Amino acid sequence: QVQLVESGGGLVQAGGSLRLSCAASGRTFSRYAMGWFRQAPGKEREFVAASSWSADSARYADAVKGRFTISKDSAKNTVYLQMNSLKPEDTAVYYCAARLSVRVTAAKEDYTYWGQGIQVTGSS
Repeated sequence: QVQLVESGGGLVQAGGSLRLSCAASGRTFSRYAMGWFRQAPGKEREFVAASSWSADSARYADAVKGRFTISKDSAKNTVYLQMNSLKPEDTAVYYCAARLSVRVTAAKEDYTYWGQGIQVTGSS
C-alpha cells in the first residue's frame, strides 16, 4: 500500500522560504513520477511541479517557475519542494502525489496516490 506523508508546511512572510517534504513508502518508487499540487480555498487543485525518480528532468507550473524547485532523495524515498520568494497567492493546501510511470505529467487525473495535504500560508 502506497503511503505519502507531507511535512514542512506553515506560515511564512512574503518573500520567505519553506521546504516541503513528502515521505513515500509501500513500493519501490524507481518507476514512479512524483508531483506536487496545491488547492486554494474555492479553487481547483492545480499542478505545481513534478519529477520522476529515475531522471533529473522536472516540470513546473509557470506561476512557480524560477521560485520553486523539486528534488528527491532516493535513499530516503523522500521528495522535496523548495519554495523561495513566497507570495500571498502561493497560499494553499499542498499535496504530494505519485503515478506509476516515469513520464511526468501536469494532469492531476494521471496521479493515483495522494498525501493528506499540508497548509502553506504566505502572509503579506
